[in-house]
Amino acid sequence: MASPSRKLNHPVSRTLAHTTLTSSPPVGAHSPFRLRAGAAAPYNDPDALRAEAAGLRWLADAGAVRVPSVHGHDRHRLVTDRVPPGRPNARVALRFGRGLAALHAAGAPAFGAPPPGGPEDAFIGLAPLRNVPGTDWPHWYAEHRVLPYLRGAVDNGTLRPAEAGVFEEVCERLPELAGPAEPPARLHGDLWNGNVLWGADEQVWLIDPAAHGGHRETDLAMLHLFGCPHLGRVLEGYQEAAPLADGWADRVPLHQLFPLLVHSVLFGRGYGEQALAAARAALGR
Repeated sequence: MASPSRKLNHPVSRTLAHTTLTSSPPVGAHSPFRLRAGAAAPYNDPDALRAEAAGLRWLADAGAVRVPSVHGHDRHRLVTDRVPPGRPNARVALRFGRGLAALHAAGAPAFGAPPPGGPEDAFIGLAPLRNVPGTDWPHWYAEHRVLPYLRGAVDNGTLRPAEAGVFEEVCERLPELAGPAEPPARLHGDLWNGNVLWGADEQVWLIDPAAHGGHRETDLAMLHLFGCPHLGRVLEGYQEAAPLADGWADRVPLHQLFPLLVHSVLFGRGYGEQALAAARAALGR
């Protein structure tokens, strides 16, 4: 996720390593470790590190996409493997698309279900994220992914009260706008380009999740929103493995409402205007 000047997940340097938590690991340019410091975590909340560790493990359990191993965490820091950087290429992108489809297909107990061992009150970047399970995606998405951030954006003046109506209309019409029903997918949850690492081993690695059960089109919509190298090839691989329902491309703005409203709360009016445009597009206006 991004502000005009920086990505939403970049207030904190995240982490990868093998060490104990009783002494500081040797974190540097050539270190095999990456350290996520709790002092920089959202609101200095220890649940942020617990949620991240649980999310990484849950994504790794699917065995579908590479995820750095978590070697330990406490209320102050999270330690994982560091991913040596490589360069994006079309062949790896195609393979990543297939792996992302398999990750989503690994499923979740419910929409909004947190990873095993993860807290209900988690974070997406610096914003609170409540993982409250639900069985009906349109109702759950409106109640827990659109309306809370809409209220926050109106309360802080990013969106005007009169502008809230278009979002409320989207929420009312979600059952007809959502497309065919889908089972809960195992989502990364914050799948912007900065959380997609192209490794020196010619694998794509996923970091910094806001993992939960959700609709698979939401992860793909976030990749569209903030860009991803060789996105066309990623989508080609995804469609080969698990074809998307008809009309998915028209629903991209609907799924982008969530990250755009989060950005509106955190970064201001520019994202509020993008969220308004997405809401109108979701309604076909």
